[in-house]
Amino acid sequence: MSIQMVLLPLFIQIGLTFALLFGMATMRTRALTSGETKMRDIALREQNWPVRATQFGNCFANQFELPILFYVLIALALPLRHADLFIVLMSWVFVVTRFAHAGIFVTSNDVRPRSLAWFAGVLVLFVMWLYFALRILLLI
Repeated sequence: MSIQMVLLPLFIQIGLTFALLFGMATMRTRALTSGETKMRDIALREQNWPVRATQFGNCFANQFELPILFYVLIALALPLRHADLFIVLMSWVFVVTRFAHAGIFVTSNDVRPRSLAWFAGVLVLFVMWLYFALRILLLI
């Protein structure tokens, strides 16, 4: 696999993270400029943001949880030359689950489908790590 093919899903995932960061910043700025939220209400990281700003903030923070395991896997698989077609395809599936999760999070925030999207990502990432570990341990 070419480096570009391996890294493209990772770059897309990072793009999602930045999009959520900008969305969060926009929502928070609007809340402050409209007067809906006062600086004193959030100065010590109190959770006093409006619902939409909180949705974007929580979704953004979530990008530093499960995706970290994805980044580590790719960072290990590349130099060890174990980033094959399976890893690339599963990377795309993982990224799609992250987009689904984020999309639900910042729109309806319906916990049931959001949880299903999250769990699908967990399963995909688990399979990727299992595959990677077996290839390393069994010298495949």
